[in-house]
Amino acid sequence: MGHPKSGTTALYDMLGEHPQVFMPANKEPWYLAEEIRASPSPRQTGWTPPTLASYLDLFAPAGGERIAGEASALYLWSRGAAREIAELNPDAKIVAILREPASFLRSLHLQFVQVYLESQKDFGKAVALEAVRRERGEGFDAYWPRATMYSDFVRYVEQLRRYHELFGRERVLVLIYDDYRRDNEATLRELQRFLGIDDQIPIRVRQSNPSVQVRSQRLHQFVHAVSVGEGAAHRVVRGAVKALAPSGIDRKSAVALRDRLFFGAPRPVDDRVMADLRRRFTPEVHAISEYLDRDLVSLWGYDELG
Repeated sequence: MGHPKSGTTALYDMLGEHPQVFMPANKEPWYLAEEIRASPSPRQTGWTPPTLASYLDLFAPAGGERIAGEASALYLWSRGAAREIAELNPDAKIVAILREPASFLRSLHLQFVQVYLESQKDFGKAVALEAVRRERGEGFDAYWPRATMYSDFVRYVEQLRRYHELFGRERVLVLIYDDYRRDNEATLRELQRFLGIDDQIPIRVRQSNPSVQVRSQRLHQFVHAVSVGEGAAHRVVRGAVKALAPSGIDRKSAVALRDRLFFGAPRPVDDRVMADLRRRFTPEVHAISEYLDRDLVSLWGYDELG
């Protein structure tokens, strides 16, 4: 499922509660995309299996009675994931979630700052750096250079065509983020019918993984260095945190505590930056509207641009 910051976590959580579905605890294995699998990219949760056997082991608990899936959101962005998925399972069903490009990239930038993929905290400046970063290639100072080429994430027609060519349109469900935000349950029911599972089972509607803003970039980088064992303060700080943290705290509680300490609600972006981005991506919005035969131009407000 994809893209990131488009409701995939909530859908993964809700779908995983269905008795006919198995979703592994490792939400995003990232295994079926070589350029992601081989990248030293950081991540907040989960891990990338080193071998196909270890990847398939993630789904062993599903048994033969449940359908199994995973939610690596970057598979839609990946140029090679569609092929690798088709080679492993040509009968797979694919779910893609699309979001209005400018707001999507804004949320993606916030996440990239949070997970140390992006060093430029200002969204407008980060997007403006794309041309320079492309010119420098892989040598510039970024943890995962290609991921900071933001426009590559919103080439929606190109991305969907990769899957349609290999799986056919009937095996690819394209969801629109706005529909999901407006009615979570209806979107999940549509997904359940697409998967061929019972769509009458009660569900708990969820909202997951909200966008946040790093409160202090220096403090954030320091905490990251400590967490991965860098610097002389590593052992001292980790020992202090362990002593102060409540005993028996689980992973979700620890993540929630971290988020309260280091992240806050995102500040509004300059309207001019968002307007410039929307004008830049107007051709893509028109193209995906025609490709899907749905008026996303009006839905996303691109018909109102000056």
